[in-house]
Amino acid sequence: MKITGAVLEEIGRSRPFANSRPISISELELSGPGPTEILVRLEAAGICHSDLSVVDGNRVRPVPILLGHEAAGRVVEVGSEVKDLAAGQRVVMSFLPRCEQCANCAEDGRLPCTAGSKTNGEGTLLHGSMHLERRGEKVYHHLGVSGFATHAVVDRASAVPVGDDVPPDIAAVLGCAVLTGGGAVLNAARPAPQDSVMVVGLGGVGMAALITAVSQNVSRVVAVDTLEEKLDHARRLGAHETYTPQQVLDQGIKARYVIECAGNPRAFETAFAATAVGGTTITAGLPAPDALASIAPMTITGEARTIIGSYLGSAVPSRDIPKYAQLWREGKLPVEELITTHIALEDINQAMDQLADGKAVRQVIMFNTDLQDA
Repeated sequence: MKITGAVLEEIGRSRPFANSRPISISELELSGPGPTEILVRLEAAGICHSDLSVVDGNRVRPVPILLGHEAAGRVVEVGSEVKDLAAGQRVVMSFLPRCEQCANCAEDGRLPCTAGSKTNGEGTLLHGSMHLERRGEKVYHHLGVSGFATHAVVDRASAVPVGDDVPPDIAAVLGCAVLTGGGAVLNAARPAPQDSVMVVGLGGVGMAALITAVSQNVSRVVAVDTLEEKLDHARRLGAHETYTPQQVLDQGIKARYVIECAGNPRAFETAFAATAVGGTTITAGLPAPDALASIAPMTITGEARTIIGSYLGSAVPSRDIPKYAQLWREGKLPVEELITTHIALEDINQAMDQLADGKAVRQVIMFNTDLQDA
């Protein structure tokens, strides 16, 4: 079938992307799902730093590649081996499929799936298939999803069903920002009500971590960012204290659990410095592979500290996405507050500039939900 999607043509073009236009809106051919796969009509897709990191070259992926990994839509068709989904169901995409067979998958979300990580890097779906072509040329899949398109074929392991009461833009953001930031709180930190939680970096993942900590009635939630407008937003969302990184360092502000969500080595250094004696630094951001941070190892031993890496919120998506959806239903997790604006697919290059400049938490592409399934 013919689809329309946002294809990254070349990695590392100069900013502003609105001028250099590394992403084109292209017509592509999408082949039907294999036995373990499903065809989905996309309804909404969030724009994340993991997309930007491919555009700017911090994450090298094969090109041309159809971007997008935080998305939601309706099932159109299921493969012959898929028995637990049906046409018409709304599903949330997860950007790290789990094979449920490797040793890593037995670690309750703590470790990324070996097979999923490998195929994500290769630009294929979980079992190695590719379904995208443009004028006879293969186009790679992004993180098993390729959600910046009208339709996608994904492995069943990359989709989690949610109820029709969860709107598509909310559902999309559950699949990455909330899964990653929320999981850094619930799965990695696991704070008790009397604990303190600090979030360093208030992008989509950081704001998701913040509202998740607030939803758990943690006694002290601290928000840290360089931008005053994001600190204002954090206060509106329930942060008890807000600071710039310099204020944290100058005033010696500490917390038991400090979650770094900026993907920047200086943010990690700030988070580490702000971790209390006996506390835990959790890093959920993804810096450039060659980025280095400087910390004093003696501090880890002398103050009985812990550092945890939390990829995808140490999540099991099939378990955790329904949990966040329920918190949203109960009014405890205001996911809509993470969405800065809704945009059209054609605005994708400008949206990458907005994200790179820190001017947006989550921009969500909305597709024409009146499209007929085809």
